[in-house]
Amino acid sequence: MFGNGGGLIGPPQEDRKFRLSTADLVVYNDNAWALYYDMEILAAMAKNLQDSPRGWQALVAANDIINEFSVGDQKSIKSALNISAKFFAAQGGQGNHQVYAIGNCHIDTAWLWPYDETKRKIARSWSTQLDYMERYPEYRFAASQAQQFEWLRTLYPSLFKRIQEKAKTGQFIPIGGTWIEMDCNIPSGESLARQFLLGQRFYKQHFGQTCDVFWLPDTFGYSSQLPQIVRLAGAKYFFTQKLSWNNINKFPHTTFQWAGLDGSSVLTHMAPANTYTAQVTVSDLINSVKQHKDVAYSNESLYLYGNGDGGGGPLEAMIERLDRIKDVDGLPRIKHAHPNEFYEHVEKTARDLVTWKGELYFELHRGTYTSQARTKQYNRQAELLLRDVEMLSVVAQSVAHGFAYPAAELDRVWKLVCLNQFHDVIPGSSIEMVYRDSDKIYEDVVNSGKALMESAMTSLFSHVAAESVSKATGVLFVNTTAWPRSDVVAVPGLQGPGVQQIRERDNAALVVAATVPGCGMSVADVTNGSADIEAVPVTAFKDSKGNV
Repeated sequence: MFGNGGGLIGPPQEDRKFRLSTADLVVYNDNAWALYYDMEILAAMAKNLQDSPRGWQALVAANDIINEFSVGDQKSIKSALNISAKFFAAQGGQGNHQVYAIGNCHIDTAWLWPYDETKRKIARSWSTQLDYMERYPEYRFAASQAQQFEWLRTLYPSLFKRIQEKAKTGQFIPIGGTWIEMDCNIPSGESLARQFLLGQRFYKQHFGQTCDVFWLPDTFGYSSQLPQIVRLAGAKYFFTQKLSWNNINKFPHTTFQWAGLDGSSVLTHMAPANTYTAQVTVSDLINSVKQHKDVAYSNESLYLYGNGDGGGGPLEAMIERLDRIKDVDGLPRIKHAHPNEFYEHVEKTARDLVTWKGELYFELHRGTYTSQARTKQYNRQAELLLRDVEMLSVVAQSVAHGFAYPAAELDRVWKLVCLNQFHDVIPGSSIEMVYRDSDKIYEDVVNSGKALMESAMTSLFSHVAAESVSKATGVLFVNTTAWPRSDVVAVPGLQGPGVQQIRERDNAALVVAATVPGCGMSVADVTNGSADIEAVPVTAFKDSKGNV
């Protein structure tokens, strides 16, 4: 179901069923699997290093193993392992390129599946990784998006506690600093700031520290506001790899300083393997050097491996392969590491890194400013509404006796707005059922925001309010923008000598709000029926259905 329709991203077949027909119970042969992993590496080195002595040595070792191996003979397996061990014992030089490997599973919060399925994906994926941490003490795994951790904390509290324990040992690494991995083109600057505010606050509260790395491997471009916001949020490093997918102009750098509008900069790295779901292969390691555009200035790179988008993460086979090639002659050195270790080492050792100023524009996914227009309209409505609610609530708390600032509810609805700003939701790239959910979420936000605004306005102005609209002698206009505004306002049910025009479809009075000062208010008197009252400049039109 979900995304398993026609093609990779076709609409879902919601009634699709699968049947498990057979299952086998087998005994795991440690030596046989070890030899299998050894042969994978040897074959790959022979294939990818054909013009080097090391490639020929790998081919010879693989051939010797084939000659030694006999089906069903356990002793032959042990003898073959001695051959591969001798090959892997030859280590590389200290000047070799250093790769810092970090497991991840990049779970899209929604895409070809709805939010509810993501809640199950994180539990399945992360519990598997916790098991690997018990079996491989050196293993490191990173997960981003505070929203996903919050879901886990609520729905799977015992699993969340296990993750907290592994976070203390440094094996499970909460990373990113934001509420979700958001789109960076459509949301406002305030929303981008909220992503970090909510994310860093969650990590501090539940893991005891904020994040140094802004982790966003898969969004569709990066606003020039971000370096300043990242710095103000307490982070100083940035990771992505998305621009490697550009289909016109290839981005010219791998490790560099990214400077924003105000001059703030963050140390930035784009994994030269050009993926965040690498499989720990020999070719990936070779490409980490070949495709590194700044290797002359920084001889190291990050390497993100594990099955992703839909979750899963690294497999046992990937960890086993990594263990075999961590320091073997002919390949770059690779080790399990915290991303902070990589960035801190680059800070100390890199030289002459360039600075890229302004937007990081992504040249591939198109239509992200136009697809699912209703979602984008809802987002902007919610952003503006919550801004007004917060402003009026702050004023009400300051001057209105007994008013309590609605911090908890505002926190809840801002989290919902940030959730729908996920990089596959607000751009319009998810399946239909995702937008059924997001519409309901936006309706919740708008209804709550309007109720909060009504509460704040009532606290501020109830002492001058009429008992009903029909008894009103004037209209109070509140301008929450920072500049003077003039507009025509429809007031249902308003009557009085000063009301000169009524809208036909709902009998709302049309009243001019003339030059209401910025962050201020004014009152229009509707009891004055004199001829010098300003007329409302309204022209009526009818559409094809006769609606005015």
